Amino acid sequence: MNQQSVRVRFAPSPTGPLHIGGVRTALYNYLFAKKNGGKFILRIEDTDQNRFVQGAEEYIVESFAWCGIEFDEGLTKGGPFSPYKQSERKQIYAEYARKLIENGSAYYAFDTPEELSVLRKQYETKKKTFTYNWRVHNVLNNALAFGKEKTEQIIASGIPYVIRFKMPENRTIVMDDLIRGKVEVNTVVLDDKIIFKSDGIPTYHLANVVDDHLMEISHVIRGEEWLPSLPLHILLYKALGWETPQFAHLPLLLKPDGKGKLSKRDGDKLGFPVFPLQWNNPKTGETTRSYCEDGYFPEAFINMLALLGWNPGDERELFTLDELSRIFSLDRVGKSASRFDPDKARWFNHQYLIRKNNEELTLLFLPVLIEKGVLTDSSFVAKVVGLIKDRAYFVGEFWEQSYFFFKAPDEYDAKAVKKHWKIKSYYHMVELKEILINIDDFSSENTETIIKNWITEKKYGTGAVLNVFRLLIVGGLKGPHLFDIISLLGQQETVWRIEKGLHELGRNE
Repeated sequence: MNQQSVRVRFAPSPTGPLHIGGVRTALYNYLFAKKNGGKFILRIEDTDQNRFVQGAEEYIVESFAWCGIEFDEGLTKGGPFSPYKQSERKQIYAEYARKLIENGSAYYAFDTPEELSVLRKQYETKKKTFTYNWRVHNVLNNALAFGKEKTEQIIASGIPYVIRFKMPENRTIVMDDLIRGKVEVNTVVLDDKIIFKSDGIPTYHLANVVDDHLMEISHVIRGEEWLPSLPLHILLYKALGWETPQFAHLPLLLKPDGKGKLSKRDGDKLGFPVFPLQWNNPKTGETTRSYCEDGYFPEAFINMLALLGWNPGDERELFTLDELSRIFSLDRVGKSASRFDPDKARWFNHQYLIRKNNEELTLLFLPVLIEKGVLTDSSFVAKVVGLIKDRAYFVGEFWEQSYFFFKAPDEYDAKAVKKHWKIKSYYHMVELKEILINIDDFSSENTETIIKNWITEKKYGTGAVLNVFRLLIVGGLKGPHLFDIISLLGQQETVWRIEKGLHELGRNE
């Protein structure tokens, strides 16, 4: 492969928020370009103005910025093939539509949507499917049935028209896909797709082929949903006399249960995000959850997406974006759809969280503490973070895992009290308090040794003593290693919490 020739693009439509399936498609394009020393382009395909949603373009750009995916050319960066928005390239497409008319590869059609709807219903009553192709050309309202002179008269009269691509009759189209291999489709099952609409705007089919050619795209890497359009796109390239790029159609992302394609609606319904950033719907006012706002690290999100459909060839699962760029290849992208696993996504975030240094996590945790009214030294917070991060998937869970480091218990877990606070517990804690007061080295290791030796000498039950000890310090049977907790709290605070617990729980007699 000539590395300098690789040019790929991601071309979303601004019809709403960017689904993670779209982010994965962009990611694979990015990795392929980086691996092969090529260029990665962002192009906005906004030919369907009826579905345009205000703010969607900005959302797309901001999402990729959060993900760390950078473009070499495109909407916000410019480049030698500007503009990179189809609505700003409208005059270009009409020229190629006319060329297709002139060489007989396309034709004018005047059928109204209402007329075609009636035809489809007539076919349905006969349990047949209406296909607008060579079999019905002569009985429909189009240039192939009317002839050149009548067609020109109709156009001159101002009657609206569309331009349809003329599918060859009964021809097998052989296509090569870099993921799926050889694909064959006979044109007998294909219809004459509209490539130019009555409003003077091209459809996706013509616009994307023209833009890919003019922007010298070498590889079209896109979702499997575009595979049925591949025959038309191949034929458009040939009809225009252009070299065809190489195609690769990525497998679908499935719902967690494997039943159906993962959709934009599944996130809120099934309880996990499907968008990179929060989306505020300008039409309904609804807000959708996202990976960013749910507390995912962008690098964990990207790592998770990379492995949804691609594998590195070994058991390793954690990769930086740079590492992925060096080892990614399309030949390790599977043909089968990939089931999205929300638990695995959380696992990825946990892996990145525990690998971050405590100081970085402290900076993320401090705003939460301030919101809770906790003002404390950041070095203390960093030590707390070091003890609890193994227990959390997200920084947002830190408070629940650590609040007892910042305030003494206001109450004690009722179930734990009922189970563990016995008559002897009170006296055990009185005795323990005196031992703790007289410890000079209050390090975790030293304190643990002294307390456990005392328990052994007294022949007390270890669980009976330490569960109650934890209950008084934490308020429940939770938290990291008990002696790590009290070492960080310090001797004075530990003793005071025991005294407080003794007072509030009493002798239980």
